[in-house]
Amino acid sequence: MKEKIKKNLRYLFVPAGLVVGYLYYYYIGCVSGGCPLQSNPYFSTLYGGLIGLVLSLPSKKKVVKSDGPTEANN
Repeated sequence: MKEKIKKNLRYLFVPAGLVVGYLYYYYIGCVSGGCPLQSNPYFSTLYGGLIGLVLSLPSKKKVVKSDGPTEANN
C-alpha cells in the first residue's frame, strides 16, 4: 500500500512545480525585463515544472557489498 501511495505521489510534483513557478513569477518576478527567467511567466512556470519533475524521479538504491569472506567460503 505504501508503494502505491509513493508512486502516485510522484505525479503531484510536476503540477505543484508548475504552480510554484508561476507564483515565483507573480510575486518575485522582474519588472525591468532584464532577467529572463523571472520576467516571463512561461519560462518560470516551465522551470518550476522541470524542478518538480527532477524531484519526482526515484533515487538510486545503494547496493551493499561485503568486504570479507563469508562463512560458506571457509
